[in-house]
Amino acid sequence: MTLAVERRLEPAARLAPAVGTGPARRAWIGPLARHALLIAVAALLLLPFYWMLNSALKSNTDIFAYPIQWWPDPVRWDNFASTIGSRYFPFLRLLGNSVFFAGGVTIGTVLSCAAVGYGFARLRFPGRDILFTITIATLMIPPIVLFIPTYVLFSKLGLIGGYTPLILPAFFGNAFFIFMMRQFFLGIPWDLSDAARIDGAGEFRIFWEIMLPLVRPALMVVAVFTLLYTWHDFFGPLIYLQDAAQYPLSLGLYAFKSQRTADWANIMMGSFLTTLPLIVVFLFTQRYFLRGITTTGLKG
Repeated sequence: MTLAVERRLEPAARLAPAVGTGPARRAWIGPLARHALLIAVAALLLLPFYWMLNSALKSNTDIFAYPIQWWPDPVRWDNFASTIGSRYFPFLRLLGNSVFFAGGVTIGTVLSCAAVGYGFARLRFPGRDILFTITIATLMIPPIVLFIPTYVLFSKLGLIGGYTPLILPAFFGNAFFIFMMRQFFLGIPWDLSDAARIDGAGEFRIFWEIMLPLVRPALMVVAVFTLLYTWHDFFGPLIYLQDAAQYPLSLGLYAFKSQRTADWANIMMGSFLTTLPLIVVFLFTQRYFLRGITTTGLKG
Protein backbone atom coordinates (compact mmCIF):
# COMPACT_ATOMS: atom_id res chain seq x y z
CA MET A 1 0.00 0.00 0.00
CA THR A 2 2.72 2.46 0.97
CA LEU A 3 4.83 1.53 -2.06
CA ALA A 4 1.89 2.15 -4.40
CA VAL A 5 1.25 5.61 -2.94
CA GLU A 6 4.92 6.55 -3.28
CA ARG A 7 4.96 5.47 -6.93
CA ARG A 8 1.80 7.47 -7.56
CA LEU A 9 3.26 10.63 -5.97
CA GLU A 10 6.68 10.33 -7.62
CA PRO A 11 5.65 11.73 -11.08
CA ALA A 12 3.87 14.67 -9.44
CA ALA A 13 6.92 15.44 -7.30
CA ARG A 14 9.15 15.21 -10.33
CA LEU A 15 6.94 17.61 -12.32
CA ALA A 16 6.44 20.15 -9.52
CA PRO A 17 9.79 21.96 -9.84
CA ALA A 18 9.46 22.19 -13.63
CA VAL A 19 5.95 23.59 -13.46
CA GLY A 20 6.55 25.88 -10.50
CA THR A 21 9.90 27.45 -11.31
CA GLY A 22 9.67 28.10 -15.06
CA PRO A 23 6.68 30.49 -15.35
CA ALA A 24 7.34 31.94 -11.90
CA ARG A 25 10.91 32.75 -12.83
CA ARG A 26 9.84 34.41 -16.07
CA ALA A 27 7.18 36.35 -14.15
CA TRP A 28 9.72 38.19 -11.97
CA ILE A 29 12.69 38.30 -14.35
CA GLY A 30 10.80 40.53 -16.82
CA PRO A 31 9.79 43.26 -14.31
CA LEU A 32 13.21 43.08 -12.67
CA ALA A 33 14.94 43.69 -16.00
CA ARG A 34 12.62 46.58 -16.83
CA HIS A 35 13.15 48.23 -13.46
CA ALA A 36 16.91 47.77 -13.73
CA LEU A 37 16.87 49.44 -17.15
CA LEU A 38 14.74 52.33 -15.86
CA ILE A 39 17.05 52.84 -12.88
CA ALA A 40 20.11 52.86 -15.16
CA VAL A 41 18.55 55.39 -17.53
CA ALA A 42 17.39 57.59 -14.64
CA ALA A 43 20.87 57.52 -13.09
CA LEU A 44 22.39 58.45 -16.44
CA LEU A 45 20.02 61.39 -16.84
CA LEU A 46 20.55 62.59 -13.26
CA LEU A 47 24.33 62.38 -13.47
CA PRO A 48 24.83 65.91 -14.96
CA PHE A 49 22.59 67.42 -12.30
CA TYR A 50 24.45 65.58 -9.55
CA TRP A 51 27.78 66.72 -10.96
CA MET A 52 26.53 70.33 -10.99
CA LEU A 53 25.47 70.12 -7.34
CA ASN A 54 28.64 68.27 -6.43
CA SER A 55 30.80 70.95 -8.07
CA ALA A 56 28.78 73.73 -6.44
CA LEU A 57 29.90 72.48 -3.02
CA LYS A 58 33.61 72.17 -3.88
CA SER A 59 36.51 74.51 -4.26
CA ASN A 60 37.75 75.33 -7.76
CA THR A 61 40.78 73.10 -7.19
CA ASP A 62 38.71 70.09 -6.12
CA ILE A 63 36.45 70.34 -9.18
CA PHE A 64 39.34 69.46 -11.49
CA ALA A 65 41.09 67.10 -9.09
CA TYR A 66 42.25 63.68 -10.31
CA PRO A 67 41.03 61.13 -9.50
CA ILE A 68 37.48 62.48 -9.59
CA GLN A 69 35.93 63.30 -6.23
CA TRP A 70 32.37 62.03 -6.34
CA TRP A 71 31.62 63.66 -3.00
CA PRO A 72 32.90 67.09 -1.92
CA ASP A 73 35.46 66.85 0.88
CA PRO A 74 35.26 69.27 2.59
CA VAL A 75 31.79 70.53 1.76
CA ARG A 76 32.01 74.23 0.90
CA TRP A 77 28.70 75.57 2.20
CA ASP A 78 30.11 79.08 1.95
CA ASN A 79 29.75 78.89 -1.85
CA PHE A 80 26.03 79.38 -1.35
CA ALA A 81 26.49 82.59 0.62
CA SER A 82 29.19 83.93 -1.70
CA THR A 83 27.02 83.36 -4.77
CA ILE A 84 23.90 84.89 -3.23
CA GLY A 85 25.87 87.86 -1.94
CA SER A 86 27.78 88.50 -5.15
CA ARG A 87 27.13 91.86 -6.73
CA TYR A 88 27.41 90.18 -10.12
CA PHE A 89 24.61 87.73 -9.32
CA PRO A 90 21.83 89.45 -7.28
CA PHE A 91 19.83 86.26 -6.94
CA LEU A 92 16.69 87.63 -5.29
CA ARG A 93 16.26 90.38 -7.87
CA LEU A 94 16.92 87.98 -10.75
CA LEU A 95 14.50 85.49 -9.23
CA GLY A 96 11.79 88.14 -8.97
CA ASN A 97 12.31 89.12 -12.61
CA SER A 98 12.11 85.47 -13.71
CA VAL A 99 8.93 84.87 -11.70
CA PHE A 100 7.32 87.96 -13.23
CA PHE A 101 8.44 87.05 -16.75
CA ALA A 102 7.66 83.33 -16.65
CA GLY A 103 4.48 83.83 -14.64
CA GLY A 104 3.10 86.43 -17.06
CA VAL A 105 3.84 84.27 -20.10
CA THR A 106 2.36 81.19 -18.41
CA ILE A 107 -0.87 82.94 -17.43
CA GLY A 108 -1.27 84.43 -20.90
CA THR A 109 -0.61 81.13 -22.65
CA VAL A 110 -2.96 79.11 -20.44
CA LEU A 111 -5.86 81.56 -20.76
CA SER A 112 -5.53 82.22 -24.48
CA CYS A 113 -4.96 78.59 -25.50
CA ALA A 114 -7.83 77.36 -23.34
CA ALA A 115 -10.21 79.94 -24.79
CA VAL A 116 -9.22 79.34 -28.41
CA GLY A 117 -9.14 75.56 -27.97
CA TYR A 118 -12.64 75.69 -26.47
CA GLY A 119 -13.88 77.73 -29.41
CA PHE A 120 -12.48 75.28 -31.97
CA ALA A 121 -13.85 72.27 -30.09
CA ARG A 122 -17.24 73.32 -28.73
CA LEU A 123 -18.49 76.24 -30.84
CA ARG A 124 -19.95 75.97 -34.32
CA PHE A 125 -19.32 78.89 -36.67
CA PRO A 126 -18.57 79.30 -40.40
CA GLY A 127 -14.93 78.71 -41.33
CA ARG A 128 -14.04 77.04 -38.04
CA ASP A 129 -12.17 74.13 -39.62
CA ILE A 130 -10.33 76.42 -42.03
CA LEU A 131 -9.17 78.66 -39.19
CA PHE A 132 -8.06 75.63 -37.20
CA THR A 133 -6.09 74.33 -40.19
CA ILE A 134 -4.38 77.71 -40.59
CA THR A 135 -3.57 77.75 -36.87
CA ILE A 136 -1.97 74.32 -37.02
CA ALA A 137 -0.09 75.29 -40.20
CA THR A 138 1.73 78.02 -38.29
CA LEU A 139 3.64 75.27 -36.48
CA MET A 140 5.60 74.83 -39.71
CA ILE A 141 6.96 78.39 -39.55
CA PRO A 142 10.33 78.63 -37.74
CA PRO A 143 10.15 81.17 -34.88
CA ILE A 144 13.32 82.90 -36.08
CA VAL A 145 11.52 83.85 -39.32
CA LEU A 146 8.98 85.87 -37.33
CA PHE A 147 11.51 87.44 -35.02
CA ILE A 148 12.57 90.41 -37.17
CA PRO A 149 9.01 91.50 -38.11
CA THR A 150 7.96 91.16 -34.48
CA TYR A 151 10.94 93.18 -33.29
CA VAL A 152 10.25 95.93 -35.85
CA LEU A 153 6.59 96.05 -34.77
CA PHE A 154 7.41 96.47 -31.08
CA SER A 155 10.15 98.94 -31.95
CA LYS A 156 7.66 101.11 -33.87
CA LEU A 157 5.33 100.96 -30.88
CA GLY A 158 8.15 102.07 -28.55
CA LEU A 159 7.96 98.98 -26.36
CA ILE A 160 11.58 97.84 -26.60
CA GLY A 161 13.43 97.81 -23.28
CA GLY A 162 10.77 96.17 -21.12
CA TYR A 163 8.88 92.93 -20.60
CA THR A 164 5.89 93.89 -22.77
CA PRO A 165 7.30 92.37 -26.01
CA LEU A 166 8.11 89.19 -24.10
CA ILE A 167 4.77 88.73 -22.30
CA LEU A 168 2.17 90.27 -24.63
CA PRO A 169 2.45 87.67 -27.47
CA ALA A 170 1.57 84.91 -24.99
CA PHE A 171 -1.97 86.30 -24.76
CA PHE A 172 -2.50 85.55 -28.47
CA GLY A 173 -2.09 81.79 -28.06
CA ASN A 174 0.30 79.04 -29.04
CA ALA A 175 -0.64 76.74 -31.92
CA PHE A 176 0.58 73.54 -30.30
CA PHE A 177 -1.17 74.14 -26.99
CA ILE A 178 -4.34 75.26 -28.80
CA PHE A 179 -4.38 71.92 -30.58
CA MET A 180 -3.83 70.06 -27.31
CA MET A 181 -6.60 71.95 -25.49
CA ARG A 182 -8.98 71.33 -28.39
CA GLN A 183 -8.37 67.59 -28.10
CA PHE A 184 -9.18 67.68 -24.40
CA PHE A 185 -12.38 69.67 -24.91
CA LEU A 186 -13.50 67.25 -27.63
CA GLY A 187 -13.31 64.43 -25.10
CA ILE A 188 -15.89 66.05 -22.78
CA PRO A 189 -19.48 64.80 -23.28
CA TRP A 190 -21.78 67.28 -25.00
CA ASP A 191 -24.53 66.49 -22.51
CA LEU A 192 -22.80 68.62 -19.87
CA SER A 193 -22.80 71.80 -21.93
CA ASP A 194 -26.29 71.13 -23.31
CA ALA A 195 -27.67 70.72 -19.78
CA ALA A 196 -26.00 73.96 -18.71
CA ARG A 197 -27.54 75.83 -21.67
CA ILE A 198 -30.97 74.49 -20.76
CA ASP A 199 -30.46 75.84 -17.23
CA GLY A 200 -29.73 79.27 -18.72
CA ALA A 201 -25.92 79.36 -18.51
CA GLY A 202 -24.14 81.49 -21.09
CA GLU A 203 -21.19 80.34 -23.17
CA PHE A 204 -18.62 82.10 -21.00
CA ARG A 205 -20.05 80.62 -17.81
CA ILE A 206 -20.02 77.13 -19.36
CA PHE A 207 -16.40 77.63 -20.35
CA TRP A 208 -15.25 79.10 -17.05
CA GLU A 209 -17.24 77.12 -14.46
CA ILE A 210 -17.82 73.77 -16.16
CA MET A 211 -15.22 73.12 -18.83
CA LEU A 212 -12.06 74.52 -17.26
CA PRO A 213 -12.32 72.42 -14.06
CA LEU A 214 -12.74 69.30 -16.20
CA VAL A 215 -9.55 69.95 -18.17
CA ARG A 216 -7.42 70.92 -15.18
CA PRO A 217 -4.72 68.30 -15.97
CA ALA A 218 -4.40 69.73 -19.48
CA LEU A 219 -4.08 73.26 -18.10
CA MET A 220 -1.35 72.02 -15.78
CA VAL A 221 0.55 70.48 -18.70
CA VAL A 222 0.37 73.75 -20.64
CA ALA A 223 1.46 75.72 -17.58
CA VAL A 224 4.42 73.48 -16.73
CA PHE A 225 5.73 73.29 -20.30
CA THR A 226 5.35 77.05 -20.78
CA LEU A 227 7.01 77.81 -17.45
CA LEU A 228 9.89 75.47 -18.26
CA TYR A 229 10.51 77.01 -21.68
CA THR A 230 10.15 80.61 -20.49
CA TRP A 231 12.31 80.12 -17.40
CA HIS A 232 15.24 79.06 -19.58
CA ASP A 233 14.55 81.54 -22.39
CA PHE A 234 17.76 83.38 -23.14
CA PHE A 235 17.35 84.83 -26.63
CA GLY A 236 14.19 86.86 -25.98
CA PRO A 237 15.41 88.73 -22.87
CA LEU A 238 18.82 89.25 -24.50
CA ILE A 239 17.23 91.07 -27.45
CA TYR A 240 14.44 93.02 -25.80
CA LEU A 241 15.88 93.95 -22.38
CA GLN A 242 18.43 96.75 -22.12
CA ASP A 243 18.69 97.36 -18.37
CA ALA A 244 20.65 94.84 -16.29
CA ALA A 245 18.22 95.41 -13.41
CA GLN A 246 15.52 93.72 -15.51
CA TYR A 247 17.50 90.59 -16.34
CA PRO A 248 15.91 87.22 -15.46
CA LEU A 249 17.96 84.37 -14.04
CA SER A 250 18.91 82.95 -17.45
CA LEU A 251 20.48 86.22 -18.56
CA GLY A 252 21.84 87.07 -15.11
CA LEU A 253 23.66 83.75 -14.93
CA TYR A 254 25.31 84.45 -18.28
CA ALA A 255 26.41 87.90 -17.08
CA PHE A 256 27.73 86.33 -13.87
CA LYS A 257 29.72 83.77 -15.86
CA SER A 258 31.18 86.55 -18.00
CA GLN A 259 32.45 88.34 -14.90
CA ARG A 260 33.68 85.23 -13.04
CA THR A 261 35.04 83.11 -15.89
CA ALA A 262 37.33 80.95 -13.72
CA ASP A 263 35.13 80.70 -10.60
CA TRP A 264 33.52 77.40 -11.52
CA ALA A 265 32.27 76.62 -8.03
CA ASN A 266 30.14 79.76 -7.83
CA ILE A 267 29.03 79.37 -11.45
CA MET A 268 27.81 75.85 -10.65
CA MET A 269 26.06 77.16 -7.54
CA GLY A 270 24.37 79.84 -9.63
CA SER A 271 23.26 77.18 -12.12
CA PHE A 272 21.85 75.07 -9.30
CA LEU A 273 19.96 78.03 -7.82
CA THR A 274 18.56 78.83 -11.27
CA THR A 275 17.27 75.26 -11.68
CA LEU A 276 16.00 74.79 -8.11
CA PRO A 277 12.68 76.74 -8.51
CA LEU A 278 11.69 74.52 -11.44
CA ILE A 279 12.32 71.40 -9.36
CA VAL A 280 10.13 72.76 -6.57
CA VAL A 281 7.34 73.63 -9.03
CA PHE A 282 7.42 70.18 -10.58
CA LEU A 283 7.33 68.44 -7.20
CA PHE A 284 4.13 70.30 -6.32
CA THR A 285 2.47 69.85 -9.72
CA GLN A 286 3.69 66.42 -10.83
CA ARG A 287 0.41 64.65 -10.00
CA TYR A 288 -1.65 66.88 -12.29
CA PHE A 289 1.15 67.08 -14.85
CA LEU A 290 1.51 63.30 -15.21
CA ARG A 291 -2.26 62.86 -15.31
CA GLY A 292 -2.48 65.40 -18.12
CA ILE A 293 0.31 63.69 -20.06
CA THR A 294 -1.27 60.25 -19.80
CA THR A 295 -4.83 61.40 -20.59
CA THR A 296 -4.09 63.69 -23.53
CA GLY A 297 -7.18 63.73 -25.72
CA LEU A 298 -6.97 61.70 -28.90
CA LYS A 299 -10.47 62.36 -30.15
CA GLY A 300 -11.22 64.37 -33.27
